[in-house]
Amino acid sequence: MTDLRTQVSTATKQAMRDKDQARLSTLRLINAAIKDRDIAARGEGNDGGVDDAEVLTILGKMVKQRRESAKTYEEGGRLDLAERELQEITVIEEFLPRALTEAEVTQAIEEAVAEVGAGSIRDMGRVMGALKARYSGQMDFGAVGARVKDRLAG
Repeated sequence: MTDLRTQVSTATKQAMRDKDQARLSTLRLINAAIKDRDIAARGEGNDGGVDDAEVLTILGKMVKQRRESAKTYEEGGRLDLAERELQEITVIEEFLPRALTEAEVTQAIEEAVAEVGAGSIRDMGRVMGALKARYSGQMDFGAVGARVKDRLAG
């Protein structure tokens, strides 16, 4: 699999050829977010830039931001702006791996608990770390955190 930067770059060039301004705008936002993170990483002493896992995290944050914005716009009666946010989500999600189903999330939690030998709520950080390392961009860690907590408390 080619890296995500290459995929975004290729998609940007194609959008330019197709004169698809809405898609091109979103792809440029993705590139800008990646470059911003690269600059921050250089400031932290990482000259190699960000890897695919970090790019997945960036894309996940972008989707989350747009969902929140779309909800706010809908509540404010600005359906045109909400629709634009939802269209951007569609473009960003093209670069994210397929989201896990509820059953797959449950199985992943069980496997992570077994892998780290978690026995109490004190092990929640290790379980979440294992899940984030393996399933970045495939699950909503905010919702999964509550499920892990319930699993370890029970």
